[in-house]
Amino acid sequence: MRRAYARIAEADRPEVWIALRPQEEVLAEAAAVDPALPLAGALVAVKDNIDVAGLPTTAGAPSFAYEPAADATAVARLRAAGAVVLGKTNLDQFATGLVGTRSPHGAVRGAVDPERVSGGSSSGSAVAVALGFADLALGTDTAGSGRVPAALQGIVGVKPTRGLVPTTGVVPACRSLDCVTVFARELGLARRAAELLEGPDGVDPLARTGAPLPAPGAAPRVAVPTAEHLEGLADGWAEAFAAAVEVLRAGGAEVVEVDVAPLLEAAQLLYGGAFVAERTLAVGEHVAAHPELVGTDLDPTVAAIVLGGRAFSAVDAFRDQQRLAELGAAGRAALAGTDALLTPTTTWHPTIAQVAADPVGANARMGRFTNFANLLDMASLAVPAGTVAGLPFGVMLTGPAFSDRVLAQLAQRLADPVVELFVVGAHLSGQPLNHELVAAGASPVGPARTSGRYRLFALDTVPPKPGLVRCAEGESGAAVAGEVWRLPASGFGALAAAVPQPMALGAAVLEDGRTVRSFLAEPAATAGAEDITHHGSWPAALAARRERAVAPSAR
Repeated sequence: MRRAYARIAEADRPEVWIALRPQEEVLAEAAAVDPALPLAGALVAVKDNIDVAGLPTTAGAPSFAYEPAADATAVARLRAAGAVVLGKTNLDQFATGLVGTRSPHGAVRGAVDPERVSGGSSSGSAVAVALGFADLALGTDTAGSGRVPAALQGIVGVKPTRGLVPTTGVVPACRSLDCVTVFARELGLARRAAELLEGPDGVDPLARTGAPLPAPGAAPRVAVPTAEHLEGLADGWAEAFAAAVEVLRAGGAEVVEVDVAPLLEAAQLLYGGAFVAERTLAVGEHVAAHPELVGTDLDPTVAAIVLGGRAFSAVDAFRDQQRLAELGAAGRAALAGTDALLTPTTTWHPTIAQVAADPVGANARMGRFTNFANLLDMASLAVPAGTVAGLPFGVMLTGPAFSDRVLAQLAQRLADPVVELFVVGAHLSGQPLNHELVAAGASPVGPARTSGRYRLFALDTVPPKPGLVRCAEGESGAAVAGEVWRLPASGFGALAAAVPQPMALGAAVLEDGRTVRSFLAEPAATAGAEDITHHGSWPAALAARRERAVAPSAR
């Protein structure tokens, strides 16, 4: 915790925080934490529209501030699990925006490039995690506020199924749509924290539970948008998204293109229709009562959006609800038979200057793939997917209500890419070391053969193993049969760390021209070893050895 406070001081990012607790107070609280608790000592930043006892809640508007009597349910559950709150973070005022610039406390600058926006509305929470101030952060999400800033800061953002985490103690944006979200730098920690937040609290009337959807099989079906709906992405982002799709495909997923037009049309209803009137209900009375504060304490863009809900009638609201139901049915039909939809999380990463020049238009571009999720009662999860031009790029998995764990399992395939490994000896199916592959999470792809430039030797090892060696230029060789297995990179790493001499891991060229990871032998180990290449495979060589062993008695 002392290191965290040192990083906060060194980074000089005051705009991240609205309230930061004194270091000694936090240290004293940490000293009392039971180290056996699941989140013992985890440092948490909390978006300042979520109540923390002892700190004012402002929702980014000092004139709105109040002193909460208790922690929000989400905060209380994290503290009960051993986490310690550092302070309250900056946000797009009243959680209205996806850019992170709509605050009287100043724009929250990006963690990687301070000239660019952080993303919002959970801007300070995302940057606090990205810069290493906090291990976890709480945000909220109505239109994408728990996912867009995660993508732009290169971290994980978990948006649970609506109502799965109670919103007791949260200043509403759109009460019926709001979700408490979790940020972390690592998927496992984010999901662990999110699961600790789940379940009704007896206070929030919209909190609910539901049976988690079954885990996807070995070959999940993942939907992706058609090319027309990926138009307009920032330079290099389409290629980065295609690379993420290939990671899933390489991991055994079936990828299918679907027409997401109904989902994207539904997204337009969030700000372009009567649903915005719920923001008016939430904080419109305060904004309307203080017109003199617009431009100082109250952000002008936010104020216009909040008060704009007064233009809609009950007829408009019911009309939009009916249209949303129609679009939801069409969207579900398009996604039928798939486990999740994979999209870029957002469409671009603007500079602070670009947003200032066009605050509404720049913001609108951010929510193309996020705005529909809460309207259509979907779970969603944003994860990093590399960088483009030195800036983080993120993708998002979205699925039906209560698919939260399904999305996490699919996201793990992106976080832990799959490696294909060619084996020729003791790790083959039915051989004595095959259990090591299985324990590493491997699954069989099928039989395969090398190109014709290899030789196979019987090594003097326990258990007996062959050694595969690629021939030098001009040496004769042959194709050697084996198997290709697919396993997560983490499992491959564990396997590689345990490979004993004289074995090694390298690359082999297969008969079909592919190059894959492979068990090989150090060339020195083959000196004096029996050349068994002519048998074509290790099992065939073993069978020949057994035949030789029984031949004398048979005669």
